[in-house]
Amino acid sequence: MNGILIAFEGLDQSGKQTQAEGVRTEVVARGRECRLFSFPDYTTAIGAEIGQALQDGREYSPDVMQLMYVANRHERKADMVRLLEDGAVLVCDRYLASSIAYGEAQGLDAGWLADIQRFLPRPDLTILLDIAPETAVGRKAAGRDRYERDLQLLFRVRDSYRRQAEGPDWLRLDGERPRDEVSADVLSAIATRLGQR
Repeated sequence: MNGILIAFEGLDQSGKQTQAEGVRTEVVARGRECRLFSFPDYTTAIGAEIGQALQDGREYSPDVMQLMYVANRHERKADMVRLLEDGAVLVCDRYLASSIAYGEAQGLDAGWLADIQRFLPRPDLTILLDIAPETAVGRKAAGRDRYERDLQLLFRVRDSYRRQAEGPDWLRLDGERPRDEVSADVLSAIATRLGQR
């Protein structure tokens, strides 16, 4: 595949969507096709079911929830593969690492969580926008879903993300900084990747 897949990860309210949109603007300005994907994708049948569960309309065990998250990504797999083969840059607001972070935080095996995603396209770069759980809660005072309301869960999620970010093809950024400072670091990393392809 000639395209590039960039994934943004982090707690809710860490700036993933803002930074993803900024990358799209920059990539398009450089004359390349760029598509944004946001997971979960609530527009699909499985995504709608996930949305119900997050708002307490359904009750699923942690392993079933993660299987649904992975299935939701598979619903977009064919589009992603086609775009990558055509040389596009794909930017994901949440992707593979989210299942590992949130699943591991709920007692699931990290190896299993990685294994059930092995047939999905791999990110070329995953950017962790690292913020404290208290910051995430403070940035969204109302309308939080079941995960966002569980502060102790968010601490465990952050720990998992930080462990994952020690691996190759990761960039961990301090998401507590001003947005423009974070954007400068993100765009510098993206420019390096684009220059390699």
